[in-house]
Amino acid sequence: MKYIADTTKFQLTEPTIVTLGKFDGRHRGHQKLLRTMKALKEKTGWSTAIFTFSIAPAAWMKGEPETVITTSMERRRNMEKMDIDYLVEYPFDDQVRHMEPEEFVKDILAGRMKAAAIVVGPDCSFGYKGAGNAELLRKLAGVCGYSLYVIKKEQDEDRHRDISSTYIREELDKGNVAKANELLGEPYAIHGQVVHGNHIGGAVLGFPTANLIPPPIKRLPRYGVYVSRVLVDGRYYGGVTNIGKKPTVEGDNPPGAETFIIGLDRDIYGSTIEVQLLDFIRGEKKFDSLEELKQQISHDKETAVRFFREHPGE
Repeated sequence: MKYIADTTKFQLTEPTIVTLGKFDGRHRGHQKLLRTMKALKEKTGWSTAIFTFSIAPAAWMKGEPETVITTSMERRRNMEKMDIDYLVEYPFDDQVRHMEPEEFVKDILAGRMKAAAIVVGPDCSFGYKGAGNAELLRKLAGVCGYSLYVIKKEQDEDRHRDISSTYIREELDKGNVAKANELLGEPYAIHGQVVHGNHIGGAVLGFPTANLIPPPIKRLPRYGVYVSRVLVDGRYYGGVTNIGKKPTVEGDNPPGAETFIIGLDRDIYGSTIEVQLLDFIRGEKKFDSLEELKQQISHDKETAVRFFREHPGE
């Protein structure tokens, strides 16, 4: 995949099948768009291309970061998994913010992206104040020479609600990772390099842990303890992950993911791992003593082992 980021000075030179959006989470709705693009590629031979912004427009206008389900690095990794040919992260600045929708379509989508086909959802928006929509794309298709495919949104049939990043964030905020994972079509995950913590996990509690400190922009679920699956050096392990600030441990601890990895007894400091959250165990709690915390972690481990016994495919 060719990755183009933080520049307006680029020009694709081959016909492409383009979609646009934040693609936060690569949920089942996004996957439906991407499958349509891949089917068109098989039929036409054109390359697939995703247009997004390096910072979400809403966050830029608010002047503060907007937390995301997937960071830019995670989004890039997701698109590589889907064999997308081009990922463009366009800088969102004041000039782009004031770009009229027609100009955006003609200069960027049809021009720089060389769109021969555009694939969008019915609620797509672009251009100044988000005034551009699927109807405008339809009107400009003949002028700009692209075919337009408007794909019906994917629904959560249980609740009769459109699947969206907003919906997934709501479930994460509740700690309902099982539902969030259903909407995502894959487990919610945190990637990162294992860093040194306060070293009480192994030395004091008898449960050595791997600590990840996600960037502040990463949307974390409700603070608490989760059954997890951990990818280390190409192998999956079961785990118990605490999301939060470890209130029992003294100090101003940054929000993070601390994982006891079941069956792993070697030093992995400095390694890059992926922690996937599978099920909620309990909320984060401040214990009266480390001994009480140790007993609770033992119970949490038993809960995780039971989960994997009951869900052998996880």
